[in-house]
Amino acid sequence: MDYQKFVDCIAPMTCVLSVEKLPDGGYGKIRIVTGNKAYINSIENPIGGMEMKTSKFIPNSNYLDYLPRDLNFEDFCYRSAILKQPLHTYVHPERFDFWFNMFMMPLESDDENFGYCTYTQEISHEVNVSKMTQFSYETASDVLNTCIKLRGTDDFDNTIHEVISDVRQICKARTCCLLQVNFNNRRCDVLAFSFEGEGSRRPLNHWSDDEHFEIVRTWSDLIGGSNCLILKNEKDMEVVAEKSPVWYESLHKAQVTSLVLFPLKARGELMGYIWASNFEIENAIRIKETLELTTFFLASEIASYQMFDRLKILSSMDMLTGVYNRNEMNNRVDHLSEEGNGGKPIGIVFADLNGLKIVNDSEGHLAGDLLLKNAALLLQNIFMGNEIYRAGGDEFMVLIEDSDPKVLEWQVERIKKQSEAYHNVNFAVGFCWEKDGKDIRNALKIADKRMYEDKKRYYELHPERKAH
Repeated sequence: MDYQKFVDCIAPMTCVLSVEKLPDGGYGKIRIVTGNKAYINSIENPIGGMEMKTSKFIPNSNYLDYLPRDLNFEDFCYRSAILKQPLHTYVHPERFDFWFNMFMMPLESDDENFGYCTYTQEISHEVNVSKMTQFSYETASDVLNTCIKLRGTDDFDNTIHEVISDVRQICKARTCCLLQVNFNNRRCDVLAFSFEGEGSRRPLNHWSDDEHFEIVRTWSDLIGGSNCLILKNEKDMEVVAEKSPVWYESLHKAQVTSLVLFPLKARGELMGYIWASNFEIENAIRIKETLELTTFFLASEIASYQMFDRLKILSSMDMLTGVYNRNEMNNRVDHLSEEGNGGKPIGIVFADLNGLKIVNDSEGHLAGDLLLKNAALLLQNIFMGNEIYRAGGDEFMVLIEDSDPKVLEWQVERIKKQSEAYHNVNFAVGFCWEKDGKDIRNALKIADKRMYEDKKRYYELHPERKAH
């Protein structure tokens, strides 16, 4: 067959690929036999973000001369050229800033040692959801029925565990895991994990240690700029052994024989990964489809949840001191006065920072801000694990649930003693203990009154620190 004449009749970027057959049924080198003008131009004059390893096209070159190794691409080539399967996928490879609409069609071969197929691609900057229809109805239905649980849930943590358990069962995998990654603080957190026979749980806390973070850092290179990593046999595992030997040993010890790994990205940001291990190899295509579609929904839902969580934090925290703000304090007081806390006692502490205005006037507002931060830090050290609020400009309130009156009195005494370790930090303090949380408003009045009495005594002793 005249492959050049054949591809020249096709308008979109198209090339012909050859795949070497191996005696054991596997494949060897994959070569780009030839391409039409549009395809060759994409190599020799690549558009932004599509830089190749070499910019000169030479017929019958190994595809690795132009691109990093991509196990998914190799698998597609093998299935189309050797197994004679027509294939289509619509993906966003990590190494490119484009969506690819890709088609492969098997070709007849006169050489029993090689298989051939066409590779056609269309690219676009924006996603076209209508083209994401290569998923089977069964896969789409399973994933949608699972992921729709996340919409409007009141318990995101439990629901995400249910979703991962459902995904594992759909994939018929031994394990399925959702891992969140924060590259700024080098931290990995298991959001959900499902193990065959044990349902869904949250183990693997060791993923937060530095050694496992270094393993996760290798995954991007292993995915190789594709949209996922699929390991189906020992030959695929050799790639892991070469690029991430520590992870390879970990997989070997865990008796992982197959694995599919997808990155979760939202708004261009890598949020984490989802993987399934020891799945049915014969269903690899459906497994890939399931996780590909799942990540599309999960990344969006997790990003929305995290955004809501961040907005909630912003609305409830005092950004200067890092404690709760007055609005959150009022909401908490309203709730306790109406609902109580199960009849348990509460302790209330009011702490007003003496001399803040003098510092602002004499040293500037930056010094005043530092004083407020130190004041909040002191209270956080003493009332660790309790609720601390910035009730006003220089006034803080501490709420201690299930409080013991003697412990509360001891903590208040510590405020005075520890203030000596902080420059200019000096509190006027008032506190109250109540048997029932529903009496919180009465406790607030008493603690506030005592705080102002203490402030009065302080300024009588230090009139020079009183603002005029």
